[in-house]
Amino acid sequence: MAIDVAEVSRVEAAPGVLPRTMAAWVLRPERERDLDTAYEIEEIEVPEPGPFEAVVRVMAAGVNFNGIWAALAEPISVFPYGDHPRWGHHIAGSDAAGIVWKVGPGVTRWKPGDEVVLHANQASYEDPEVHGLDPLAAPSQLGWGYQTTWGSFAQFCKVQAQQLLPKPAHLSWVDASAYGVTHFTAYRMLVTRCNVQAGHNVLIWGAAGGLGVFATQLCRASGANAVGVVSSREKGELAERLGAIGYIDRTEFPDLVQLPREDAERARRRRDATRLFAKRVEEILGEAPDIVFEHVGREVFSASVFVAKPFGKVVTCGATTGYELEFDVRHLWMRQKQIVGAHAFNAYEAWRANELIGSSIRPVMWRAMGFHELPEAHRLVQENRHVGKISILVGAEDAEEGRTADGPGAIWLGSGE
Repeated sequence: MAIDVAEVSRVEAAPGVLPRTMAAWVLRPERERDLDTAYEIEEIEVPEPGPFEAVVRVMAAGVNFNGIWAALAEPISVFPYGDHPRWGHHIAGSDAAGIVWKVGPGVTRWKPGDEVVLHANQASYEDPEVHGLDPLAAPSQLGWGYQTTWGSFAQFCKVQAQQLLPKPAHLSWVDASAYGVTHFTAYRMLVTRCNVQAGHNVLIWGAAGGLGVFATQLCRASGANAVGVVSSREKGELAERLGAIGYIDRTEFPDLVQLPREDAERARRRRDATRLFAKRVEEILGEAPDIVFEHVGREVFSASVFVAKPFGKVVTCGATTGYELEFDVRHLWMRQKQIVGAHAFNAYEAWRANELIGSSIRPVMWRAMGFHELPEAHRLVQENRHVGKISILVGAEDAEEGRTADGPGAIWLGSGE
């Protein structure tokens, strides 16, 4: 039957009772590889919560790049993994704010009606790593809404109860819907993996991007000095607004980028550009950085290793320009630097990072879009036409709904407030 998207914000059932069906943006194997047609709105059955699970009414959902990866089946299809073989469909969305609607057996901390933010790390309660090491080490660890289905691009989503966090009362549903994945990842990178401290100097690649806006604010909150690498003056000004002591426009260093199969002349120009870049970083910070916040990968990883101070750290959570890296390892061992890997976050890190929202950290938003605009929202992200996060209205009818206390909300940029 046809779905009336104008009715998506309405739910007849009261908390504690699930409706039989819901509207959801659904991806199926036969529709992969074309972002414009991969997702279709379908009416599907609402999932029941199992033991230690909860079903949440989604009020607003944040857009991340993993929704694009899932649609395009790049680098691989999501369907052979997680719980997809059981259900045969994928509902994306790894960020959301909403209302607990029903809880499964064993859930005692949360009840229907609670207002929550969701984090996206899942693992089996039976894995011993969850109970003494780190859920990120558990063989069952999965990214909810990407490696699993029942994500947030639907009227209801299903999560493990440990994924629930209290929604900050001073944030609207939209403000609260889109910071989890990036803020919690940046927290693990800087706080857990690098123990960032007052007085540390930090270089942040993409300081005005999804990860960078939180890394910059975390540095300010910890008393560290951050310099941001950005691609325009406007983004540099945003980085400074968020707490960076200065910024570098990377377009001033076109030869800094490492290309595949460089000839000797191109490699020489890149080395010269790297030295000039490192000098600029030191001019702003006063010395080389203790920490380099890295997620770019192949194009700049060599520069990241070079610019870190002796005994400094390069912390990385990804490689948006390529994961096969080439760098002069002498700069690593001779100066006794460290390369530190960081992936996602655990529930404790998400909880602690969530406590900083409002007091030290503010979400950075760009646009709230209607439920029917989800494909367009992903296209905007794919083409990097946004500055700040995009949220999809689901249960909420506007970007202000859900605020129940005074306090600083999100920083809104661009259009679409």
